[in-house]
Amino acid sequence: MAIAYFDTHSGIAGDMTLAALVDAGADQQYIAQQIQSLGLPEVKLLFSETQRHCFRALMLDIEHPPEHVHRHWSDIRQMLEQSKLTDAELHTAKRLFECIAVAEAKVHGSSLEEVHFHEVGAIDSIVDIVGTAVALQSLGIDQVIASPTPTGSGQIKIAHGTVAVPAPATAEILTGVPIRSCSIEAELTTPTGAAILRTLADDFGPLPDMQIQRIGYGSGHKELKEQANILRVLIGNSWAPSEDRVLLLETNLDDITGEQLGFAIERLWEVEALDVFTTAIGMKKNRPAVMLSVLAMPEHRVAIEQCLFQHTGALGVRHTLLQRSKLQRKSLQVETRLGSVRVKAAWGFQRELGGVRLAPEYEDCKRLAESNAVSLESVYQLALRAAEPAKEALEEQVRRQSASESSHSVHDHGGHDHGAHDHHH
Repeated sequence: MAIAYFDTHSGIAGDMTLAALVDAGADQQYIAQQIQSLGLPEVKLLFSETQRHCFRALMLDIEHPPEHVHRHWSDIRQMLEQSKLTDAELHTAKRLFECIAVAEAKVHGSSLEEVHFHEVGAIDSIVDIVGTAVALQSLGIDQVIASPTPTGSGQIKIAHGTVAVPAPATAEILTGVPIRSCSIEAELTTPTGAAILRTLADDFGPLPDMQIQRIGYGSGHKELKEQANILRVLIGNSWAPSEDRVLLLETNLDDITGEQLGFAIERLWEVEALDVFTTAIGMKKNRPAVMLSVLAMPEHRVAIEQCLFQHTGALGVRHTLLQRSKLQRKSLQVETRLGSVRVKAAWGFQRELGGVRLAPEYEDCKRLAESNAVSLESVYQLALRAAEPAKEALEEQVRRQSASESSHSVHDHGGHDHGAHDHHH
C-alpha cells in the first residue's frame, strides 16, 4: 500500500502541498495538462528551487492574467465537471472544494449553493486544490497520514477584514482534526491546507511503519524567522498488516419513520461515515425499534453526533472506540470497452500465495451499465478481466516482499557486536 505522510511541522497550504508532491515525483507535465482542461485563462505553473533556513525545497508560483471574479460553489463544480479530470481526480477535487464550501456557508450564514469563495475561488487556489488531487492520483497514493498541524497565531487580513489566526473558515474546517499549539505569528495552516487534512488524511500521528521511497519538500512563500517554512511529504510502502482505531456510534430509535431514517442515513454518508447500518431490536413495553449504528474515524465524532441528533430525534448517542485490522488496499483505474472503472484491490491474507482480491466500484459499474443499456454483472466481469494484469503484478510484489522478509528472518544477527562501534563522534 502506497502511503503519503505529511510532516506539517510548519503547517500546510495548498501551494506547499502541490510543490512537495511534485518534488516527490508527481508528473508535473500531466498535472499542468489536467489543470488546463479546467478552461482557466493562460495559467502557468512555475516550480523553482529555493531555500528556507538553509534547507532546499521546491516552491510553486502561478502565473495568470489579473481577474476580479468571485466564484460560487456551483461555478467551481461546473468547471470541474466540464474538465478532463479522471473520475478519481474529479471525486477528490470535489470533496476538497465541498469541504471548504460547507465551512464558508456556516461561517457566513449562507446556503451551500449561495456561498461564494473569495480567496479559495481565485485561480491560485483552484490550481492548488485540483493540482493536489491530480498529483495524489498520479503517485498512486492509497493512504494519507499527517502529523497534527500548527495553525500559527496573531492576526491576518482577509477579504472580510482583519481576523485572528486561525481564520474563521480554517477553524471550522479543522473541527475534529488534531492540531498543536504554536506561538509563531503567522498563518501556518490555510483553508486549503486545512481542507487537505480534513478530507484526505486517513489518520493523524507520528510517522507510521513504512519503507520510505521518496521525499518531497514544498516551500511556503513566507520566510519564518523561527524555522524553515517547509512541508515535507514522505512517500513509501507498507506491506505489514495495518491496524487503526474507529469509533462506533449507536442510538436506539422507536419513534422514527422509514423516510426519516433513510434521510438521516444519507446525511451520515455526507459527514464522512465509514459505514452505516441498522438492526431490528425490541425496546421497553415490547415496542419494535431500530438500532442505528455508524462507524467513523474518531476525528469525525462531533459531526456524526450532530447529524444523529439533528436528523433522528435521538436523545443520546453511545460511542465505543474499537481497534480495527485492515487488509492492504489499492485503487486501480482500468479501461474497459464501455469506459473506465475503479477497482479496489485488497491483500494481506495468504501472503505466501499472493491473495489479491478485486472488487469493482459499484457506482462506476452502475454508470456504465445504465449508459450502455447492459447488465450490471456484465460490466463487473469486464472490469475484473481488465484488472487481471494489475492483479498479477500486485501478487508478484506481495510474493517478492514475503520472500524477502522470510530470507531476512533467517539471518544470524546475534554475532553482530553493536557495542564495539565507537559512536562518540
